[in-house]
Amino acid sequence: MQRRHPQRLVQDNDDIRLSRLLGTESNGSGSSTPTLFSRSRSATSSRPALRLRAAQVPSPSSGILGAIYALDLTMLIPIICQHIEAATGTPFRAPRQRSAGGGCINSAMVLEDDARRYFVKTNHASLVAMFEAEAAGLNEIRNTGTVRAPAPVCWGTGNDSAYLVLEYIELGAGGSAASHRLGEQLAAMHRATHASFGWDRDNTIGSTPQINTPSDDWILFWRERRLGMQLELAAHNGYRGRLQQQGERLLGKFAGLFAGYRPVPSLLHGDLWSGNYAVGPDRNPVIYDPAPYFGDREADLAMTELFGGFGRAFYSAYQQAWPLDDGYRTRKTLYNVYHIVNHLNLFGGGYLGQAESMIDSLLAEIG
Repeated sequence: MQRRHPQRLVQDNDDIRLSRLLGTESNGSGSSTPTLFSRSRSATSSRPALRLRAAQVPSPSSGILGAIYALDLTMLIPIICQHIEAATGTPFRAPRQRSAGGGCINSAMVLEDDARRYFVKTNHASLVAMFEAEAAGLNEIRNTGTVRAPAPVCWGTGNDSAYLVLEYIELGAGGSAASHRLGEQLAAMHRATHASFGWDRDNTIGSTPQINTPSDDWILFWRERRLGMQLELAAHNGYRGRLQQQGERLLGKFAGLFAGYRPVPSLLHGDLWSGNYAVGPDRNPVIYDPAPYFGDREADLAMTELFGGFGRAFYSAYQQAWPLDDGYRTRKTLYNVYHIVNHLNLFGGGYLGQAESMIDSLLAEIG
């Protein structure tokens, strides 16, 4: 589908980068290689388990996650321990190891000795760039000195696997006091700004490539590098018809939602649902698994509302620290339809009706 929008040359370059990240760049014969991530056909929870196809990786036939679960950890763990030693300057052997919840995308484990403990994510070696971007994102957040995020220790590849070693933080649920602190701290983090929208590297949202080519124009950035790309990926995945027709209309008209409002490029977590927030032993907030870039701070706030889990104290504290524009009540749907179409691309058709309904409501609002 050809989209008739400004700066088509920039979009063409982004399309090439997206194809490379997805593994769907044309081979010159009109065909393309399989996509990197396949879609689960369930939408029964806010974050369903992701299934990945094997065709794009060398081995084994069970796929990327299957490769992790079948991995001979006796070979990988010594490699990780040696890297931890090199990064910290202290010997580390990890006599104790245990599996940990890894979420939708990665496998995870905890390595520890009598003095130290580390949280380790693993995936196929071809995905090491995903871990490099996550480490950079965590450091970007940590450098603001606002809300706590786990410190990256090291990352790399070994034994056909990629790994990311993080500071281990004992996490728990927070109450209203922690929610209030998170609201204040997130507002402070959003005051870390940049000259342009985007970031200095691409990353992923869930497991979908996220293109962050910088732009001075937020509306262009959201049209071409966020919602437009998700819609194009949805078309590639077979979701055409009304979603594409109405989506195309929205891409051409949503600028009307920004009359009198000029967002600044704030540092965003990028995937701030309740599963990526907890509290540490000191009862202070901790955020993790970011998909960061510099963008409209409303996008982070909108994501917190999409699946719930953030209390009234959080929103009250944020509003006191940095009040939101009145137009947020409508624009939050624009920002959240990006995530819903992403869920459609990752997890299947159970999200199609929700995506179409959100787009319809935005078009009705714009008129």
